[in-house]
Amino acid sequence: MMERHEPLPWVGTWATAMESGGRTFERHTLRQIVHTSIGGDAARIRLTNEFGTRPLTVGAVHLARPVKDGVIDPSTDRPVTFGGQPTVTIPVGGIAVSDEVAFPVPAGGNVAVTAYLPSATGPSSRHGIAARHNYVAAGDQVPAAKLSRARTESSWFFLSGLDVRSDGAAVVAFGASITDGLGSRFGADQRWPDLLAARLRAAGRTVGVLNAGISGNRFTADDRGESGVRRFDRDVLRQPGVRWVIISDDAINDLGAADPPSASRLIDTLRQLVDRAHASGVRVICSTLTPYRGAGYWTPLGESGRAEINAFVRSPDSGCDAVLDQDTATHDPAAPTRFRAEFDSGDHLHPSPAGLRAIADAADLTWFTD
Repeated sequence: MMERHEPLPWVGTWATAMESGGRTFERHTLRQIVHTSIGGDAARIRLTNEFGTRPLTVGAVHLARPVKDGVIDPSTDRPVTFGGQPTVTIPVGGIAVSDEVAFPVPAGGNVAVTAYLPSATGPSSRHGIAARHNYVAAGDQVPAAKLSRARTESSWFFLSGLDVRSDGAAVVAFGASITDGLGSRFGADQRWPDLLAARLRAAGRTVGVLNAGISGNRFTADDRGESGVRRFDRDVLRQPGVRWVIISDDAINDLGAADPPSASRLIDTLRQLVDRAHASGVRVICSTLTPYRGAGYWTPLGESGRAEINAFVRSPDSGCDAVLDQDTATHDPAAPTRFRAEFDSGDHLHPSPAGLRAIADAADLTWFTD
């Protein structure tokens, strides 16, 4: 009898966290570029209309390898189907997961996802800060190697994930603008989760790194995107192949808010997220909060809260499985409430490219084992 081999499971190689308020499209081709963490020989994409106001029709979708400035290599171009059909309509609040596509996904490389939007989309579900150019052109130009009269956008729209068949697993970086990569070099894929992914690849570990940071996000209130508490299941626990989560910087925005919650409330929120992750079999790496004295919303009360939260994260009572000590990695030893000068982007809140690398380098790769 011929031996049957089960396919490898799906694991995320790229993902982004969605929010509301994106622009409207109608009879547009949208070419979006994503940077992968792990590779594979089969792929699928995830599209979302979770924050839409009307059903979203997608007329065609293709995958290809990009060459430069939104131009693709036509020899790599592959159509994507949904339930065997080239088109899909996604209801308000819904998602669509494509069929499997035989497509070689590079590890640490770029993939272009091109889609045609034939009818008015209404306000789009989007990720506001892509830190790279994506491309929009009039009409159906999905198979074109180069889009005619394309304009650039710096957000991702409707596209929430790219998955591969893999025997690895995924870690989700969950946070706000520091995780999102504000302060990193535009188009360089040098956010700290990208840099962590590069370290894991160099060490021979097959770990997808999925960035679920939203700039301006808070743990306890809807602001930029839904609150961390509300979006945790969608953006972390439902990710394909997730085995770990790094809970990062949302609480800094809570401490800097006009109506800041107490440190004890933020600690209780962190405990809740840790418990929810553990109940789903996901290990939790908690991050200390980076210094931000000198930032526009710094206050002595906020600094006191940061110190209290960091002490909790470092304590044996936190429930965390490991600690990514972003504070120690980036603060000035002579002035611990501030960044080291070379790690400060200039606004005293977001790390510089060197600071983002220091955060990625502070991760212990032995955390990411079975």
